[in-house]
Amino acid sequence: MAPDIIRPWNRRAFVAGSAALLCAPTLARAVDGAGSVEIERDVTESVRRNISSFRSLHWEPYFSTLKNGAILVDIDSRAVHFWSEDRSTYKLYPSSVPQSEDLTRRGRTAVVRKVEGPSWRPTPSMLKRNPEWPAYIEPGPSNPLGTHALYLSWTYYRIHGTHDTRKIGRRSSNGCIGLYNEHIAELFGMTKVGTQVLLI
Repeated sequence: MAPDIIRPWNRRAFVAGSAALLCAPTLARAVDGAGSVEIERDVTESVRRNISSFRSLHWEPYFSTLKNGAILVDIDSRAVHFWSEDRSTYKLYPSSVPQSEDLTRRGRTAVVRKVEGPSWRPTPSMLKRNPEWPAYIEPGPSNPLGTHALYLSWTYYRIHGTHDTRKIGRRSSNGCIGLYNEHIAELFGMTKVGTQVLLI
């Protein structure tokens, strides 16, 4: 058996190896509250796809008018767009979307109620899937609706904040559209009862 050969340090091999590491696929990382990092999965392809789809849009293909302002929820790109009635303001926010297609609703609706500091009750179907959940959560840091909620004309559907920021940009909700609390607070201030909403 031949002895191990110890080779001298080779600058060319080091540079080539470093370049290979830099070109390796990007890995998604989630930082939890304790500061630890969890490697989840290779997201190189999804990052490329989402970068191209998370872009500003014009309102005209989606709405015939901007009366009362307009919100477009693009479920595939996980983005919420807002245009003000006077066309002076356009906003684009990353969002969470429903976990699966059977929990997803698409179509036209409107904001019918606005609540700062919302309370939360799980729907009957949520309690059936998760019988261990509480029947009611009061406003505060443990509330799944975050700091603000825009209630839609469809029963149980809302655009709301979340205290769990890991959910944003993911398929993570039971049907609602979630935003960072600072973003829902801003959107809440710009919308009114009657703001039109389209989910595509």
